[in-house]
Amino acid sequence: MAEAKPGMRKPVFIKVDQLRPGTSGHTLTVKVVSSKMVLQKGRSDAPQLRQMRIAECMVGDETGIIVFTARNEQVDLMKPDTTVILRNGKIDMFKGSMRLAVDKWGRVEVTEPASFTVKEDNNLSLVEYELVNVVEE
Repeated sequence: MAEAKPGMRKPVFIKVDQLRPGTSGHTLTVKVVSSKMVLQKGRSDAPQLRQMRIAECMVGDETGIIVFTARNEQVDLMKPDTTVILRNGKIDMFKGSMRLAVDKWGRVEVTEPASFTVKEDNNLSLVEYELVNVVEE
């Protein structure tokens, strides 16, 4: 039997409503609901300096929606109505609420349109979490 190469395990796709604070390594298929640019930095006098672009996108599936923070070239892929696969996504906390992000260890891939209807009335980024320090006994 051929041994599977380590690190080549098949990703387990999860749903938006399974996302929890402080977790990472998520792979999910989501539809982009909306996208708005929140930061565009870049000096016109120094074009060799990378432009920094950040967009906040609402993404979701049939279980709910969440804010996805798209950076730089990810911004171009996050067009409304596009279906994307987010590989190795992680949850960042921002003012007590969850944001989904994909850093340099993950990928955003445009894929064929998903058949699901996004459940927009379950916004996980509106749930506020309180930071509780758990004391280990």
